[in-house]
Amino acid sequence: MSKLNNILISVIVVLLIVLGIVIYWQNGGFEKNYWAVYLDSGDLYFGKLSNFPQLSLTDVWFLQSNLNNEENSFGIEKLTNVFWGPKNQLYLNQENIIWKVELEDDSQVVQFIKSNQNQNKETTEEGLEDLKDLENLEENESSDSSSESNK
Repeated sequence: MSKLNNILISVIVVLLIVLGIVIYWQNGGFEKNYWAVYLDSGDLYFGKLSNFPQLSLTDVWFLQSNLNNEENSFGIEKLTNVFWGPKNQLYLNQENIIWKVELEDDSQVVQFIKSNQNQNKETTEEGLEDLKDLENLEENESSDSSSESNK
């Protein structure tokens, strides 16, 4: 009976360790680096590469040509900004990948992505503050109009 108890305790410990790792991973642990992925279609994508459960990129950006800008003929655009409104995950077919490379944290592409994410957060926070100011203004106007109608 003690051998069975030892096996049971070992299984429980292993399951708790695995559960802890999964919870840590789900809460943003194990930060992923950015990758560049070049496809046989000629498209170049940047994002955080994941192999499980399916090969995909998240926080996806792509290289876009700027024909109107002679000084800077290429730019990087966030995938979610395109007009058809895709989600921020791109599933990849391994057969279509010509090459993929992990990007350094100090690369120009990664720095551009991170600076735009910070700007988007600031813009969102400013937008929320503007929305609260607008709501407060509307509340004040409605209370002013109701107090005037009571006179």
